[in-house]
Amino acid sequence: MFGFGNKQAQRRQGPRGSFDVPLLLAALALAAMGVVMVTSSSIAVADGSHVGAFYYLKKHLGFLAMGCLLAGIAMRTELKFVEKHSTTLLLLGIFLLLVVFVPGFGMRINGARRWINLVVTGFQPVEAVKLILVAYLSSYLVRHREGVEYELVGVLKPLGIAAMIAALLLLQPDFGSAMLILSTSAGMVWLAGARKRYLIGLAFVAVIVLAYVLLSKDYRVRRLTSFLDPFADPYNDGFQLSQALIAVGRGEWTGVGLGSSVQKLFYLPEAHTDFILAVLAEELGLAGIVGVVGLYIVMVGRGLYLGLKGVELGQRFSGYVAYGISLMLGLQATVSIGVNLGVLPTKGLTLPLISSGGSSVMMTCAMVGVLLRATFEINRAEDARQSAVRQPAAAVPTSAPIGGIA
Repeated sequence: MFGFGNKQAQRRQGPRGSFDVPLLLAALALAAMGVVMVTSSSIAVADGSHVGAFYYLKKHLGFLAMGCLLAGIAMRTELKFVEKHSTTLLLLGIFLLLVVFVPGFGMRINGARRWINLVVTGFQPVEAVKLILVAYLSSYLVRHREGVEYELVGVLKPLGIAAMIAALLLLQPDFGSAMLILSTSAGMVWLAGARKRYLIGLAFVAVIVLAYVLLSKDYRVRRLTSFLDPFADPYNDGFQLSQALIAVGRGEWTGVGLGSSVQKLFYLPEAHTDFILAVLAEELGLAGIVGVVGLYIVMVGRGLYLGLKGVELGQRFSGYVAYGISLMLGLQATVSIGVNLGVLPTKGLTLPLISSGGSSVMMTCAMVGVLLRATFEINRAEDARQSAVRQPAAAVPTSAPIGGIA
């Protein structure tokens, strides 16, 4: 009797969604690993700077708390609201990218203008633009589905927006983020059904343009080629990578032990940010790297799987958002891991949810929150479909009249 009453209440309330548990657990595990590794990799640097041994850890925890707040808000926000205001958000993102060039507002650090001065801290707009662009492209792909699938113009428009944003990033300069945005955008358009010949032709043009951009500056050429043999110039262009490879090599199978890294002791630059995986490899070994890669595979794999399910259920915006965020996080993690292991040129991309970095930590958490919201709405749609299938069967009487006689 009580079970029947519960079922009746559920029918009155309508379908109920659920967040994807494996994805959530993988994200939490990566964030927890990040806290541990930021603590381990930053103590020596903070102590040497006389700001307190746990200075960077406290900052990381503060940004992580704000990121969790943003994620919580995102998880409670209907994606139709985001879809409705996606164009406004895109204009806001472009405005923020332009603000970095305004004297007094933009901050120049290490020769690059990538930050906005917020007095108490700096904010890197590209971290927000990554999420904003995914939302806009998802909205565009829903509104222009047939154009994307059958017309070259339908493919050119969204990729043109991504190329414009990439051009603004190259002016900062931020080559790594520009490539990440272009790759994610192309991946989303491909998953939306664009014809391969269009994408291959555009990719050919993009390669020519990017090759020209790479070869136009000497420092880009040096960075592009130094990773091939970092020990040829271990005290100059190959310094970061050679120190990272030494750390990875010392880790062997199981590592030298948590907190026992030698390379983080002023040998490896950016040990708690861009090259945190090298410290992890030294302290936890191959086992640690495999564990981290496995968590990314779970998170990204679940996101792509649920994105496909969303498209099949007719929840196209949620599905494309899941595609875009999964691609963005997966590609960024792949590049960061590849840089630390010496198989890709050095790029200033953090390891999502693990590396220290205020803007990156906050906006990555927000991305995960939006991704979880997408899984909630996709699961809710699946529950609604299953409920619609069950209802006619539930309406059939248990004992029907025979021969039309009551």
